[in-house]
Amino acid sequence: MSQTLRMRSLLVMGASAVAISGFAVPAFAQQAKPAQQNTTVIEELVVTAQKKEEALQDVPIAVSAFSQDTLEAQKIDGGPNLQLAIPNVTFAKSNFTNSFNFQIRGIGAKAVGASADQGVGVHMNNAPQQSGNLFEAEFYDVERVEVLRGPQGTLYGRNATGGVVNVITAKPTDMFEANVRAEYGNYNSMKLRGMVNVPIFGDKLAVRLAGTTLKRDGFVTNTFNGHKVDDRDLYSTRVQVMFNPTEKLRTNFLWERFHEDDSRARTGKQLCNKDNGPATVGGVPTGASRVFLTQGCLPGSLYTPAAYGTVNTSGSLTGLLGNIFGFTSGDVNAGDTTSTNLREIETALDPLYQSKSNTYQFTLNYDITDELTFTSMTSYGKGDVFTKQDYNRNVAAVPFNNTPFTPGGFFTDPQVGRTNKFTTIDVSSGRSEQFSQEFRLQSAFDGPLNFTVGGIHFTYRTLTDYYVIGNSLTLSSMALNFQRTGNPTCNPATTANCIGIDTSANPTGDGHNYYDNRTPYNLVSDALLGEVYYQVNDDLKFTLGLRQTRDKKAVKNYSTVLLAPGYGLTLNPTNPDQRARFNETTGRAGVDYKAHLGFTDDTLLYAFYSKGYKGGGINPGVPANSVGIKQTFEPEFVNAIEVGTKNTMLGGSLLFNATAFSYDYKGYQISKIVNRTSVNENVDAKVHGFELESIWSPVRNLRLNANIGYLKTKIGDGVSSIDTMNRTQSNAAYTVVKVGPNASSVGANCVLTTAGVATILGAGAGATLPFACSGAAAYQGFLAAPAAAGGAGLPAATAAFLANATGLYAYGAGYSLEGTAANLSGNELPNSPHWTTSVGAQYTFELSGGWSATLRGDYYRQSKQYARVYNTAYDLLKSWDNGNITLKVEKPEWGVSIDAYVKNIGNKTPIVDAYTTDDSSGLFTNVITAEPRLYGIAITKSW
Repeated sequence: MSQTLRMRSLLVMGASAVAISGFAVPAFAQQAKPAQQNTTVIEELVVTAQKKEEALQDVPIAVSAFSQDTLEAQKIDGGPNLQLAIPNVTFAKSNFTNSFNFQIRGIGAKAVGASADQGVGVHMNNAPQQSGNLFEAEFYDVERVEVLRGPQGTLYGRNATGGVVNVITAKPTDMFEANVRAEYGNYNSMKLRGMVNVPIFGDKLAVRLAGTTLKRDGFVTNTFNGHKVDDRDLYSTRVQVMFNPTEKLRTNFLWERFHEDDSRARTGKQLCNKDNGPATVGGVPTGASRVFLTQGCLPGSLYTPAAYGTVNTSGSLTGLLGNIFGFTSGDVNAGDTTSTNLREIETALDPLYQSKSNTYQFTLNYDITDELTFTSMTSYGKGDVFTKQDYNRNVAAVPFNNTPFTPGGFFTDPQVGRTNKFTTIDVSSGRSEQFSQEFRLQSAFDGPLNFTVGGIHFTYRTLTDYYVIGNSLTLSSMALNFQRTGNPTCNPATTANCIGIDTSANPTGDGHNYYDNRTPYNLVSDALLGEVYYQVNDDLKFTLGLRQTRDKKAVKNYSTVLLAPGYGLTLNPTNPDQRARFNETTGRAGVDYKAHLGFTDDTLLYAFYSKGYKGGGINPGVPANSVGIKQTFEPEFVNAIEVGTKNTMLGGSLLFNATAFSYDYKGYQISKIVNRTSVNENVDAKVHGFELESIWSPVRNLRLNANIGYLKTKIGDGVSSIDTMNRTQSNAAYTVVKVGPNASSVGANCVLTTAGVATILGAGAGATLPFACSGAAAYQGFLAAPAAAGGAGLPAATAAFLANATGLYAYGAGYSLEGTAANLSGNELPNSPHWTTSVGAQYTFELSGGWSATLRGDYYRQSKQYARVYNTAYDLLKSWDNGNITLKVEKPEWGVSIDAYVKNIGNKTPIVDAYTTDDSSGLFTNVITAEPRLYGIAITKSW
């Protein structure tokens, strides 16, 4: 559908709910009274954080809520912007397709894999969303967005360990209303949002239609072809039908569709502190063998000029093989650097991003009696996503050598096409389907005892493929085939030891000339949950909540078969079906008390203990002969203590809330890439912190707000993990060496003694170094069989030489082929800044003729944090800040408003997260950045 047709369709439907009142505040989502009213009382939003309607200040939970008015006023367009208004919240897009990390109080999603779960439950209208569009879609026509901090498993769906994000859509009503909002901004940004609500039969039947569309140019320049990439071309529509046949029976049906087709970049710029390899080892010159002694990139700050180097391709799998087989000679990026502008990339292929999804929900509420309500919530969703982008994010400087396989320096790869340069592409595709059914019974007795109890059944199925495709990989497959069979394009069906080459333009998954991590994943989760409330008197209430969860996860265990003989996907013969089951009981208990203090109008005090649970999972597939890597990783548990107070003061013109918390965290899930596979581990940690939220209206038409979050995280004692970026822990007695094609871990890095490597170099046998890491014990979870490239084993003389190399494997305590583990004790959890602060101010000017103008400014600052648990200088992410300003002119009588805004006033480009790839890719770093300065104007008309 063209953009014009979309806009016309949305204009017919109307526009999403938008701000007509002049005021919005960040943490409490207050809706201001009209400016003409002479009052400073802050009118608060009613929320359903406890599955019933309550005033926000009466809820004994740390909740931030945002009405549509608030979202517009503070330019919170979608999920990523929520962090700008909530203490102790961070948000970053993850490295892989359709993944993100929404983190609350240090708890989020740092594990990688199809079976890895979010640590913060994302819900839509109280229904859990395993594969939602929180990072892709924009908010439109919402009643409110609620963010609950702390474990919430006794009332919400799976994995609400860190908290819950609940997007509540505006429902059909018994009154006609409509509005439309048209917006234009820089980067040629065009937005249109609309809503129309039509009552058909009084308060019994109504239909609400809403939609939004966004089209803009890209933020990023591809200097290779001059194209603007990372653009947006997306839309979403929503249909809701309210049918209330009787006063006791109320139903609502929802269908929401999302569609995107653009050049959204999955990751930002690629950084690398180039590792040229050592000129000498143990005093012996490395000479031509230097190419086997580089890991591609070195650890170092991401904020120095050196970080804008390029990967030494000799330290990558594709570069290593190219050098061994003669297609390349050394580093094909030699002498090349990248722009120091984080919004400039050099890529042979513009990104491609395609996503679509449909969500259906049906909610039924039936009043069994005046005191008992039965609720049924049914939700079904289905989605598809496909992405494609340049894996290396820079174009090689040096072309292929002229060889029989690359005549004239050119090669035509089935998937990459014809080129004369080293090119690698990654392709990601996935299909998902989910279903949830919740039944709930809720009481509203006049007596002291009430309850909310129910059960949830949840199923989720997905099939994902993650490909890494490179012309050097296909060339290496052909070279290996020629060595083994005499025919570079042999038929694996008729020829032994033949690597099957996929000749299709789009990968089918059958070829062994590329990497494919295929993961069919199934989840079945059932839970019984509920809370009981005992109201001792008007002021004192006790709460007890329990949840019993049973998770069953299953993955078809396809082995990764890159460069392995054969054709087609292969299930791991020793464990074709990986399964994991978890059965856990969690809950919370606490008390809240309405204190009568002389200096406040209303005060709520509360204290709670809660236990949260996030399911474990199954590590992604590895080569069939893998050993030493756990098939599963353990669940996360958090034992949380939280105390807080909510206060209304100065005649309702001041709200002041405070929360303090202490978490004992068991099994925090982290991930690293080992030999092209995500390996998830568990560590224990302690988390402490506090949050302050306040709103003050000192005089008529003036509103001020401030939020402060403090967070201290600490990994437990005795925890260690090998840092693939620094395997030797900078110990000069050891040297990093690339693993050659005689092992299934080809392209990985191993650690040998410096004395042994010097002996090999001194004997003029440096060419044997890539084979020195095999023949020893199992390495990095892979059996390192001493088989040569031709499959006949290493020449006897070479094998004997390596075995007798002086001290080559004479490791000291704590060292092995993998290196030595870094001590993580006392380190901070990733993406957990100590301080998050936000302040805002707005003033409404009353103009003549019923017009008013509201000027608002917001400022946010986040202190430094670390991207990984190793907490090195390489992991450090600097503090960053953001400022927004909006001006809104409106005349409520006409239903007209005009908005102007500037987001990210300083046009800053902070790095908000970073991802470290694996040895076989050269250990480059993909960084995630925030949006640039955005400005625009919007016109809204309401009826």
